[in-house]
Amino acid sequence: MNATAVPSMSPAERANSRNALIAGFLGWTLDAFDFFILTYVLTQVAAEFHKSVAEMTLTITASLMMRPVGAFLFGLMADRYGRRLPLMIDVIFYSIVEVLSGFAPSYRVFLILRLLYGIGMGGEWGVGASLAMESVPAKWRGILSGVLQEGYALGNLLAAVAFWTIFPHWGWRPMFFIGGLPALLTLFIRAKVKESDAWKATAAARTTWGDYFRAVAANGKRFLYLVLLMAALSFMSHGTQDLYPTFLQRQLHFDPRTTAIVSVVSMLGAIAGGIVVGLYSDRRGRRRAMITSSLLAILLVPLWVFGPRVVALIATGAFLMQFMVQGAWGVVPVHVNELSPGPLRGFFPGFAYQLGVLIAASAPYIEAVMSRRMGYGQAMGAFAAIAFALGAIVIALGPEAHRVSFSPSEK
Repeated sequence: MNATAVPSMSPAERANSRNALIAGFLGWTLDAFDFFILTYVLTQVAAEFHKSVAEMTLTITASLMMRPVGAFLFGLMADRYGRRLPLMIDVIFYSIVEVLSGFAPSYRVFLILRLLYGIGMGGEWGVGASLAMESVPAKWRGILSGVLQEGYALGNLLAAVAFWTIFPHWGWRPMFFIGGLPALLTLFIRAKVKESDAWKATAAARTTWGDYFRAVAANGKRFLYLVLLMAALSFMSHGTQDLYPTFLQRQLHFDPRTTAIVSVVSMLGAIAGGIVVGLYSDRRGRRRAMITSSLLAILLVPLWVFGPRVVALIATGAFLMQFMVQGAWGVVPVHVNELSPGPLRGFFPGFAYQLGVLIAASAPYIEAVMSRRMGYGQAMGAFAAIAFALGAIVIALGPEAHRVSFSPSEK
Protein backbone atom coordinates (compact mmCIF):
# COMPACT_ATOMS: atom_id res chain seq x y z
CA MET A 1 0.00 0.00 0.00
CA ASN A 2 1.40 3.38 -0.99
CA ALA A 3 1.56 6.34 1.32
CA THR A 4 -1.47 8.62 1.38
CA ALA A 5 -0.95 11.72 -0.73
CA VAL A 6 -0.98 14.95 1.25
CA PRO A 7 -0.46 18.40 -0.36
CA SER A 8 2.21 19.68 1.98
CA MET A 9 3.71 19.55 5.42
CA SER A 10 3.38 22.39 7.89
CA PRO A 11 6.53 24.33 8.82
CA ALA A 12 6.58 22.60 12.22
CA GLU A 13 6.30 19.16 10.60
CA ARG A 14 9.07 19.97 8.13
CA ALA A 15 11.31 21.19 10.95
CA ASN A 16 10.73 18.06 13.01
CA SER A 17 11.29 15.82 9.98
CA ARG A 18 14.59 17.57 9.35
CA ASN A 19 15.65 17.42 13.00
CA ALA A 20 14.77 13.73 13.33
CA LEU A 21 16.90 12.96 10.27
CA ILE A 22 19.77 15.07 11.65
CA ALA A 23 19.56 13.29 15.01
CA GLY A 24 19.63 9.84 13.41
CA PHE A 25 22.39 10.85 11.01
CA LEU A 26 24.65 12.38 13.65
CA GLY A 27 24.04 9.52 16.07
CA TRP A 28 25.13 6.99 13.46
CA THR A 29 28.02 9.18 12.26
CA LEU A 30 29.50 9.56 15.72
CA ASP A 31 28.85 5.92 16.56
CA ALA A 32 30.72 4.84 13.43
CA PHE A 33 33.52 7.30 14.20
CA ASP A 34 34.01 5.66 17.58
CA PHE A 35 34.04 2.20 15.98
CA PHE A 36 36.44 2.96 13.12
CA ILE A 37 39.03 4.67 15.31
CA LEU A 38 40.23 1.23 16.31
CA THR A 39 40.56 -0.01 12.72
CA TYR A 40 43.06 2.77 11.98
CA VAL A 41 45.26 2.16 15.02
CA LEU A 42 44.91 -1.62 15.19
CA THR A 43 48.60 -2.24 14.53
CA GLN A 44 49.74 0.33 17.09
CA VAL A 45 47.38 -0.87 19.85
CA ALA A 46 48.49 -4.45 19.16
CA ALA A 47 52.12 -3.42 19.58
CA GLU A 48 51.48 -1.66 22.89
CA PHE A 49 49.59 -4.62 24.32
CA HIS A 50 52.10 -7.12 22.83
CA LYS A 51 49.50 -8.86 20.67
CA SER A 52 49.37 -9.84 17.01
CA VAL A 53 47.11 -8.01 14.54
CA ALA A 54 44.96 -11.15 14.29
CA GLU A 55 44.55 -11.18 18.09
CA MET A 56 43.63 -7.49 18.10
CA THR A 57 40.96 -8.04 15.44
CA LEU A 58 39.16 -10.06 18.12
CA THR A 59 38.42 -6.77 19.88
CA ILE A 60 36.65 -5.60 16.71
CA THR A 61 34.80 -8.90 16.57
CA ALA A 62 33.89 -8.49 20.26
CA SER A 63 32.15 -5.18 19.54
CA LEU A 64 30.30 -6.67 16.58
CA MET A 65 29.20 -9.66 18.64
CA MET A 66 27.66 -7.50 21.38
CA ARG A 67 25.70 -5.27 19.05
CA PRO A 68 22.61 -7.56 19.10
CA VAL A 69 22.43 -7.14 22.89
CA GLY A 70 22.19 -3.37 22.49
CA ALA A 71 19.68 -3.66 19.65
CA PHE A 72 17.53 -6.01 21.75
CA LEU A 73 17.51 -3.81 24.86
CA PHE A 74 17.16 -0.42 23.22
CA GLY A 75 14.76 -1.75 20.57
CA LEU A 76 12.35 -2.98 23.23
CA MET A 77 12.61 0.36 24.98
CA ALA A 78 11.94 2.21 21.71
CA ASP A 79 8.73 0.29 21.02
CA ARG A 80 7.52 0.62 24.60
CA TYR A 81 8.59 4.14 25.59
CA GLY A 82 9.18 5.94 22.30
CA ARG A 83 12.25 6.58 20.18
CA ARG A 84 13.73 9.71 21.78
CA LEU A 85 14.61 8.59 25.32
CA PRO A 86 16.33 5.30 24.37
CA LEU A 87 18.32 7.14 21.70
CA MET A 88 19.60 9.70 24.23
CA ILE A 89 20.52 7.04 26.80
CA ASP A 90 22.33 5.00 24.17
CA VAL A 91 24.42 7.91 22.87
CA ILE A 92 25.58 8.83 26.38
CA PHE A 93 26.46 5.20 27.14
CA TYR A 94 28.65 4.54 24.10
CA SER A 95 30.36 7.93 24.47
CA ILE A 96 31.46 7.13 28.04
CA VAL A 97 32.74 3.67 27.09
CA GLU A 98 34.71 5.12 24.18
CA VAL A 99 36.53 7.56 26.44
CA LEU A 100 37.32 4.80 28.93
CA SER A 101 38.83 2.73 26.08
CA GLY A 102 41.51 5.38 25.75
CA PHE A 103 42.54 4.77 29.37
CA ALA A 104 42.68 0.96 29.09
CA PRO A 105 45.85 -0.29 30.87
CA SER A 106 45.84 -3.78 29.33
CA TYR A 107 44.51 -5.91 26.52
CA ARG A 108 41.99 -7.60 28.84
CA VAL A 109 40.50 -4.28 30.02
CA PHE A 110 40.46 -2.99 26.46
CA LEU A 111 38.62 -6.12 25.29
CA ILE A 112 35.98 -5.74 28.04
CA LEU A 113 35.43 -2.10 27.12
CA ARG A 114 35.03 -2.98 23.45
CA LEU A 115 32.44 -5.57 24.44
CA LEU A 116 30.51 -2.86 26.31
CA TYR A 117 30.95 -0.45 23.43
CA GLY A 118 29.31 -3.00 21.14
CA ILE A 119 26.13 -2.79 23.25
CA GLY A 120 25.94 0.95 22.71
CA MET A 121 26.76 0.71 19.02
CA GLY A 122 24.10 -1.94 18.55
CA GLY A 123 21.39 0.15 20.13
CA GLU A 124 21.85 3.34 18.14
CA TRP A 125 21.09 2.32 14.55
CA GLY A 126 17.69 0.70 15.01
CA VAL A 127 16.27 3.44 17.22
CA GLY A 128 17.74 6.28 15.17
CA ALA A 129 16.67 4.76 11.85
CA SER A 130 13.09 4.11 12.96
CA LEU A 131 12.79 7.66 14.34
CA ALA A 132 14.13 9.17 11.10
CA MET A 133 12.24 6.97 8.62
CA GLU A 134 8.96 7.44 10.51
CA SER A 135 9.43 11.22 10.44
CA VAL A 136 10.37 11.91 6.80
CA PRO A 137 8.01 12.03 3.77
CA ALA A 138 7.41 8.62 2.15
CA LYS A 139 8.32 9.82 -1.34
CA TRP A 140 11.81 10.83 -0.16
CA ARG A 141 12.53 7.85 2.07
CA GLY A 142 15.03 6.24 -0.30
CA ILE A 143 17.37 9.20 -0.77
CA LEU A 144 17.04 10.24 2.88
CA SER A 145 17.74 6.64 3.87
CA GLY A 146 20.96 6.92 1.88
CA VAL A 147 21.85 10.14 3.67
CA LEU A 148 21.10 8.55 7.06
CA GLN A 149 23.05 5.36 6.43
CA GLU A 150 26.08 7.17 5.08
CA GLY A 151 26.55 8.74 8.46
CA TYR A 152 28.45 5.47 8.87
CA ALA A 153 30.75 6.42 6.00
CA LEU A 154 31.17 9.95 7.31
CA GLY A 155 32.13 8.50 10.69
CA ASN A 156 34.79 6.42 8.96
CA LEU A 157 35.99 9.51 7.11
CA LEU A 158 36.24 11.51 10.33
CA ALA A 159 38.17 8.66 11.95
CA ALA A 160 40.59 8.79 9.01
CA VAL A 161 41.02 12.54 9.52
CA ALA A 162 41.67 11.96 13.23
CA PHE A 163 44.25 9.32 12.34
CA TRP A 164 45.90 11.76 9.94
CA THR A 165 45.93 14.76 12.29
CA ILE A 166 45.89 13.46 15.87
CA PHE A 167 47.68 10.13 15.84
CA PRO A 168 51.08 11.33 14.47
CA HIS A 169 51.37 13.88 17.28
CA TRP A 170 49.75 12.25 20.32
CA GLY A 171 49.36 8.52 19.59
CA TRP A 172 46.29 6.32 19.68
CA ARG A 173 44.82 7.02 23.13
CA PRO A 174 43.68 10.64 22.53
CA MET A 175 41.76 9.44 19.48
CA PHE A 176 39.45 7.55 21.85
CA PHE A 177 39.15 10.55 24.16
CA ILE A 178 37.48 12.67 21.47
CA GLY A 179 35.00 9.82 21.10
CA GLY A 180 33.16 11.28 24.06
CA LEU A 181 31.87 14.23 22.00
CA PRO A 182 28.72 12.39 20.79
CA ALA A 183 27.21 12.83 24.26
CA LEU A 184 26.50 16.45 23.28
CA LEU A 185 24.03 15.18 20.66
CA THR A 186 21.55 14.35 23.41
CA LEU A 187 21.06 18.08 24.03
CA PHE A 188 19.91 18.53 20.43
CA ILE A 189 17.57 15.53 20.58
CA ARG A 190 16.00 16.69 23.80
CA ALA A 191 15.45 20.24 22.56
CA LYS A 192 14.60 19.79 18.87
CA VAL A 193 13.22 16.30 18.14
CA LYS A 194 9.63 15.22 18.78
CA GLU A 195 8.36 11.67 19.17
CA SER A 196 7.33 10.09 15.84
CA ASP A 197 3.65 10.11 14.91
CA ALA A 198 3.94 6.49 13.75
CA TRP A 199 4.93 5.40 17.26
CA LYS A 200 2.13 7.47 18.78
CA ALA A 201 -0.36 5.84 16.41
CA THR A 202 0.49 2.37 17.72
CA ALA A 203 0.81 3.40 21.38
CA ALA A 204 -2.91 3.14 22.08
CA ALA A 205 -2.98 -0.50 21.00
CA ARG A 206 0.04 -1.43 23.10
CA THR A 207 -0.88 -3.69 26.03
CA THR A 208 1.33 -6.26 27.77
CA TRP A 209 4.79 -7.58 27.06
CA GLY A 210 3.17 -10.95 26.43
CA ASP A 211 1.09 -9.50 23.59
CA TYR A 212 4.18 -7.78 22.26
CA PHE A 213 6.26 -10.96 22.06
CA ARG A 214 3.33 -12.87 20.56
CA ALA A 215 3.35 -10.26 17.79
CA VAL A 216 7.08 -10.84 17.37
CA ALA A 217 6.52 -14.61 17.07
CA ALA A 218 3.70 -14.12 14.57
CA ASN A 219 6.13 -12.26 12.29
CA GLY A 220 8.97 -14.72 12.82
CA LYS A 221 9.50 -15.63 9.15
CA ARG A 222 9.83 -12.00 8.14
CA PHE A 223 12.29 -11.40 10.99
CA LEU A 224 14.45 -14.39 9.98
CA TYR A 225 14.64 -13.09 6.44
CA LEU A 226 15.73 -9.67 7.68
CA VAL A 227 18.49 -11.32 9.74
CA LEU A 228 19.71 -13.23 6.67
CA LEU A 229 19.61 -10.05 4.57
CA MET A 230 21.59 -8.08 7.13
CA ALA A 231 24.15 -10.87 7.49
CA ALA A 232 24.78 -10.88 3.74
CA LEU A 233 25.15 -7.10 3.65
CA SER A 234 27.36 -7.09 6.75
CA PHE A 235 29.77 -9.54 5.12
CA MET A 236 29.94 -7.11 2.18
CA SER A 237 30.56 -4.09 4.38
CA HIS A 238 32.94 -5.45 7.02
CA GLY A 239 34.72 -7.58 4.42
CA THR A 240 35.67 -4.44 2.48
CA GLN A 241 36.26 -1.95 5.30
CA ASP A 242 37.58 -3.31 8.57
CA LEU A 243 41.00 -4.50 7.38
CA TYR A 244 41.36 -2.04 4.53
CA PRO A 245 43.57 0.40 6.48
CA THR A 246 45.71 -2.56 7.57
CA PHE A 247 45.98 -3.67 3.92
CA LEU A 248 47.15 -0.19 2.93
CA GLN A 249 49.75 -0.06 5.71
CA ARG A 250 51.01 -3.66 5.85
CA GLN A 251 50.86 -4.79 2.20
CA LEU A 252 51.18 -1.54 0.27
CA HIS A 253 53.37 0.10 2.96
CA PHE A 254 51.51 3.41 2.88
CA ASP A 255 52.29 5.87 5.66
CA PRO A 256 49.51 7.20 7.95
CA ARG A 257 48.97 10.27 5.76
CA THR A 258 48.49 8.29 2.54
CA THR A 259 46.36 5.69 4.33
CA ALA A 260 44.11 8.44 5.62
CA ILE A 261 43.83 10.12 2.20
CA VAL A 262 42.81 6.88 0.45
CA SER A 263 40.36 6.10 3.23
CA VAL A 264 38.80 9.56 2.99
CA VAL A 265 38.41 9.15 -0.77
CA SER A 266 36.76 5.75 -0.26
CA MET A 267 34.27 7.23 2.20
CA LEU A 268 33.46 10.07 -0.18
CA GLY A 269 32.54 7.33 -2.62
CA ALA A 270 30.43 5.67 0.05
CA ILE A 271 28.51 8.87 0.79
CA ALA A 272 27.92 9.51 -2.92
CA GLY A 273 26.82 5.91 -3.46
CA GLY A 274 24.41 5.92 -0.54
CA ILE A 275 22.66 9.04 -1.81
CA VAL A 276 22.62 8.15 -5.54
CA VAL A 277 21.50 4.55 -5.07
CA GLY A 278 18.99 5.65 -2.44
CA LEU A 279 17.44 8.05 -4.95
CA TYR A 280 17.45 5.29 -7.58
CA SER A 281 15.58 3.04 -5.14
CA ASP A 282 12.85 5.67 -4.76
CA ARG A 283 12.22 5.46 -8.49
CA ARG A 284 12.96 1.84 -9.41
CA GLY A 285 12.51 -0.12 -6.18
CA ARG A 286 14.63 -1.15 -3.21
CA ARG A 287 15.71 -4.63 -4.35
CA ARG A 288 16.70 -3.60 -7.86
CA ALA A 289 18.90 -0.82 -6.52
CA MET A 290 20.65 -3.09 -4.01
CA ILE A 291 21.19 -5.96 -6.47
CA THR A 292 22.63 -3.62 -9.10
CA SER A 293 25.15 -2.24 -6.60
CA SER A 294 26.17 -5.72 -5.41
CA LEU A 295 26.82 -7.07 -8.90
CA LEU A 296 28.75 -4.02 -10.03
CA ALA A 297 30.92 -4.33 -6.91
CA ILE A 298 32.11 -7.78 -8.10
CA LEU A 299 33.42 -6.19 -11.30
CA LEU A 300 35.42 -3.66 -9.27
CA VAL A 301 37.38 -6.18 -7.15
CA PRO A 302 40.45 -6.27 -9.50
CA LEU A 303 40.84 -2.49 -9.48
CA TRP A 304 40.16 -2.33 -5.74
CA VAL A 305 42.92 -4.63 -4.41
CA PHE A 306 44.79 -6.18 -7.36
CA GLY A 307 45.86 -3.06 -9.23
CA PRO A 308 49.39 -1.61 -9.33
CA ARG A 309 50.73 0.25 -6.31
CA VAL A 310 49.77 3.67 -7.63
CA VAL A 311 48.00 5.89 -5.12
CA ALA A 312 45.65 7.43 -7.70
CA LEU A 313 44.51 4.00 -8.94
CA ILE A 314 44.18 2.61 -5.43
CA ALA A 315 42.09 5.64 -4.42
CA THR A 316 39.90 5.30 -7.52
CA GLY A 317 39.27 1.63 -6.79
CA ALA A 318 38.49 2.44 -3.16
CA PHE A 319 36.06 5.21 -4.17
CA LEU A 320 34.16 3.03 -6.66
CA MET A 321 34.07 -0.01 -4.38
CA GLN A 322 32.57 1.88 -1.48
CA PHE A 323 30.20 3.67 -3.85
CA MET A 324 28.68 0.27 -4.63
CA VAL A 325 28.93 -1.30 -1.18
CA GLN A 326 27.45 1.65 0.63
CA GLY A 327 25.09 2.27 -2.25
CA ALA A 328 23.46 -1.04 -1.38
CA TRP A 329 23.65 -0.20 2.32
CA GLY A 330 22.10 3.21 1.79
CA VAL A 331 18.80 1.50 0.96
CA VAL A 332 18.88 -0.57 4.16
CA PRO A 333 17.22 1.85 6.64
CA VAL A 334 14.19 2.40 4.44
CA HIS A 335 13.96 -1.18 3.11
CA VAL A 336 14.16 -2.83 6.53
CA ASN A 337 11.80 -0.33 8.16
CA GLU A 338 9.28 -0.76 5.34
CA LEU A 339 9.41 -4.53 5.85
CA SER A 340 8.92 -4.26 9.63
CA PRO A 341 5.46 -4.31 11.31
CA GLY A 342 4.53 -0.89 12.74
CA PRO A 343 4.21 -1.90 16.43
CA LEU A 344 7.60 -3.66 16.20
CA ARG A 345 9.49 -1.09 14.18
CA GLY A 346 11.74 -0.03 17.05
CA PHE A 347 12.80 -3.62 17.69
CA PHE A 348 12.71 -5.46 14.32
CA PRO A 349 15.09 -3.34 12.20
CA GLY A 350 17.79 -2.87 14.83
CA PHE A 351 17.76 -6.39 16.25
CA ALA A 352 17.70 -8.02 12.81
CA TYR A 353 20.50 -5.68 11.71
CA GLN A 354 22.69 -6.55 14.66
CA LEU A 355 22.05 -10.30 14.51
CA GLY A 356 23.18 -10.07 10.91
CA VAL A 357 26.29 -8.24 12.09
CA LEU A 358 26.87 -10.98 14.67
CA ILE A 359 26.79 -13.62 11.95
CA ALA A 360 29.28 -11.56 9.94
CA ALA A 361 31.42 -10.60 12.95
CA SER A 362 34.06 -13.12 11.96
CA ALA A 363 34.75 -11.34 8.64
CA PRO A 364 37.85 -9.35 9.72
CA TYR A 365 39.28 -12.31 11.62
CA ILE A 366 38.73 -14.69 8.67
CA GLU A 367 40.43 -12.23 6.33
CA ALA A 368 43.33 -11.76 8.76
CA VAL A 369 43.85 -15.53 8.94
CA MET A 370 43.53 -15.90 5.14
CA SER A 371 46.09 -13.13 4.67
CA ARG A 372 48.78 -15.28 6.30
CA ARG A 373 48.71 -17.51 3.24
CA MET A 374 47.80 -15.18 0.39
CA GLY A 375 48.30 -11.56 1.51
CA TYR A 376 45.73 -9.00 2.60
CA GLY A 377 44.70 -7.95 -0.91
CA GLN A 378 44.07 -11.47 -2.19
CA ALA A 379 42.22 -12.47 0.97
CA MET A 380 39.96 -9.41 0.90
CA GLY A 381 39.30 -9.72 -2.84
CA ALA A 382 38.26 -13.38 -2.69
CA PHE A 383 36.16 -12.86 0.42
CA ALA A 384 34.39 -9.80 -0.97
CA ALA A 385 33.55 -11.35 -4.35
CA ILE A 386 31.81 -14.28 -2.68
CA ALA A 387 29.96 -11.95 -0.29
CA PHE A 388 28.68 -9.77 -3.15
CA ALA A 389 27.36 -12.75 -5.12
CA LEU A 390 25.58 -14.25 -2.11
CA GLY A 391 24.21 -10.83 -1.14
CA ALA A 392 22.63 -10.32 -4.56
CA ILE A 393 20.92 -13.71 -4.30
CA VAL A 394 19.53 -13.05 -0.82
CA ILE A 395 18.19 -9.64 -1.85
CA ALA A 396 16.56 -11.05 -4.99
CA LEU A 397 14.75 -13.80 -3.07
CA GLY A 398 13.24 -11.44 -0.48
CA PRO A 399 10.08 -9.27 -0.36
CA GLU A 400 9.69 -5.54 -0.89
CA ALA A 401 7.23 -2.98 0.54
CA HIS A 402 8.13 0.13 -1.45
CA ARG A 403 6.64 3.27 0.16
CA VAL A 404 4.32 1.38 2.49
CA SER A 405 2.38 3.72 4.79
CA PHE A 406 3.77 4.06 8.31
CA SER A 407 0.78 5.95 9.76
CA PRO A 408 -2.61 7.28 8.63
CA SER A 409 -1.35 10.86 8.64
CA GLU A 410 1.88 10.19 6.77
CA LYS A 411 2.99 12.84 4.31
